[in-house]
Amino acid sequence: MKFSLFVHMERLSPEQDQRQLYEEMIDLCRLADDGGLDAIWTGEHHGMNFTIAPNPLLNLVDLARRTRNVRLGTSTVIAPFWHPIRLAGEAAMADIIMDGRLDLGIARGAYPFEYERLSPGLDAWNAGQKMRELIPAVRALWKGDYAHDGQYWKFPRTTAAPLPLQAGGPPIWVAARDPNSHEFAVANGCNVQVTPMALGDDEVQSLMDRFNAACARHPEKPRPRIMVLRHTYVAESEADAALGARELSVFFNYFSAWFKNERPIEMGLLKRMTEEEMAANPQYAPEVLRKNHIVGQPDEVIDRVKSYQAMGYDEFSIWIDSGMSHARKKASLQRFITHVMPAFR
Repeated sequence: MKFSLFVHMERLSPEQDQRQLYEEMIDLCRLADDGGLDAIWTGEHHGMNFTIAPNPLLNLVDLARRTRNVRLGTSTVIAPFWHPIRLAGEAAMADIIMDGRLDLGIARGAYPFEYERLSPGLDAWNAGQKMRELIPAVRALWKGDYAHDGQYWKFPRTTAAPLPLQAGGPPIWVAARDPNSHEFAVANGCNVQVTPMALGDDEVQSLMDRFNAACARHPEKPRPRIMVLRHTYVAESEADAALGARELSVFFNYFSAWFKNERPIEMGLLKRMTEEEMAANPQYAPEVLRKNHIVGQPDEVIDRVKSYQAMGYDEFSIWIDSGMSHARKKASLQRFITHVMPAFR
């Protein structure tokens, strides 16, 4: 099993300095690189100081000069916010600058907040259809002299400029949840990223079942890789694990509020939530997240990750954004490197 780090600049309070958050993100990425993780992933979001990530390619190009070994991936670019020619060219340029270390993860997006600002009137169905049209077009542009006449984009014969360094282009990953997304990814030779969000291991197995069903329907296609993304906190004690679960509870209450898109926003931050408001979301209670997420001392974490390996997952990605302090995130990641990863060598 491969291991990777999924990280944003995460901001819950206006008191958090954005430049400092960037330096803290770099610090975590350097630790991941030095510690032997296989990849670093970062996503795309707009107008949200909750996860500051307006262009993942920009961050990854910087990371390429600050790391030595890790693959560097978008998890994910949001398909409906990109033109195929622009994405093909910018990803190829990034791949050249990054010495061929780019992996390109693509999703339909999920936040109504972003849809109504960057593409008013867009719904999840059309966002998904745009993703399904974009990916084959990007690959064709990397081959060159490609004209497109689709539902969402039309352009005459064009070649990506530049062409990517990796032969055939960077590996493409699809963020998949519903069976149709798994089907599209497998049929088009794309790797798959999944996340159970705040749900438990039954959902982790269900996501693998959807992937396996898609693979079974396409026996002519080589099996792609599949990665599971999961909040993980490696604790030094049970009391520390309980604290981590409480911090994740706060994080997921805000995460959910962004999806609902109903709460007042000022300067890109949600109005602070009260303890009573958070208590009204029992699905994000600390004891629920302590059970559902991978929160515990090293032996517990090893057992949980090995259960994912037994399900068939090829990569386990630590979603480190959590509302915790930088010091707590870094200590958890160091314990993962020191105490968990050796069990998989």
